[in-house]
Amino acid sequence: MTVPRKLRVGLVLGGGSARGWAHIGVIRALEEAGIRPDMVCGTSIGALVGGAYVAGELDRLEEWVRTLTMKDVIAFMDFTLSGGLVRGNRLMDHFRQNVTDRQIEELATPFAAVATALETGAEIWLQNGSMFEAVRASVAVPGFFAPVLRDGMILVDGGLVNPVPVSLARAMGADILIAVDLGSDILGRRLRTDESSKASDNTIRDWMHTLQDNLGLHVQPQPSYEPTMPSIVDVLTTSIDIMQVRIARSRMAGEPPDLIVAPHLAHFRLLDFQLANEAIEEGRRAVERVAQNLAELTATS
Repeated sequence: MTVPRKLRVGLVLGGGSARGWAHIGVIRALEEAGIRPDMVCGTSIGALVGGAYVAGELDRLEEWVRTLTMKDVIAFMDFTLSGGLVRGNRLMDHFRQNVTDRQIEELATPFAAVATALETGAEIWLQNGSMFEAVRASVAVPGFFAPVLRDGMILVDGGLVNPVPVSLARAMGADILIAVDLGSDILGRRLRTDESSKASDNTIRDWMHTLQDNLGLHVQPQPSYEPTMPSIVDVLTTSIDIMQVRIARSRMAGEPPDLIVAPHLAHFRLLDFQLANEAIEEGRRAVERVAQNLAELTATS
């Protein structure tokens, strides 16, 4: 008598900048429900959290991000005009201090990150070598983080081609796919002005002042009689959000996951990494909202 093969669960962690700390809460809630994925893949911040998870370093990562302040976030900004506004070295160096690097092929749980080849637009699956190098390439948001040179290619954020890499998890052999989509609720909401956005506005303003100081720029304030316009950072990041949401919806329509976990963090801005506690708790709530579907799905595995 042939024993049925155990179905393998793949966890897909999508891109979404500071909203990505929600992945930590999602992982915690899944494990509490008795679900530990057989493979993990991610794009951008999803690659960062996913890499730390499979390397056994999620506890250290969570402890670090829960203590981040706005000043810490701004201090990580090593400004440059070569390839992006920020080199990213200072942030990744600090990441190295809190998470131990591993060779991807030596990880107990299969892992992969998505990047984009800048010259050709090709989708690149990073499945070997340094986990840190793969993460650094995957998080290289165009115009913000400087690109990464790897294997003769200039690599940038994987969100340009595959924001929620369901296809990659399927190619890795997953039978059941749980995808975390960080952009499900952001269109039409990111530029709204309300009380919840004041802290984010202060972060952007402080960041812009730091950028001006580092680059020796003087920007004239906007006249009070002109309509209020969003900051350059908001314009850039909202534009990227629109692109990534459209791509993610299109790709998941063609190859849908078995379950989508969708944290609601539309009010988060690019630099709101200091709001980790809120994001992590929302990640937990997002799993609770699909608890019944999750139980039915995993009952078959």
